[in-house]
Amino acid sequence: MNALPGDRYEAFSAGTEPSQVNPYAIKSMSEIDIDISTNRSKHINEFEGMEFDYVITVCDNAKERCPVFPGRGKHIHKGFTDPSCAKGSDNQKLIAFRTIRDEIRDWIQNNFKSIK
Repeated sequence: MNALPGDRYEAFSAGTEPSQVNPYAIKSMSEIDIDISTNRSKHINEFEGMEFDYVITVCDNAKERCPVFPGRGKHIHKGFTDPSCAKGSDNQKLIAFRTIRDEIRDWIQNNFKSIK
């Protein structure tokens, strides 16, 4: 979301079980000129006490385990297949990450109209 045109939104990312940024995520994002190689995996607890306009969960287990963020924020859930669960060759795993990358981009563009 941060890489798309428009400055109406600022996105933060966190997970319920952070570890490291997946190398396939880094590769698939670099293919569309987005460098996430220096990003780090964050736990949702890092954002406790912050107020958000939207809290968006994207995986089904996160929907069940995500805490309630106080304030006026609206909760939106959109399930996507977790590409880190993909099996097969390196190329098959990369294809899974590309697919979800594109699905997320399309969903953002269709649901947050100020972003083109």
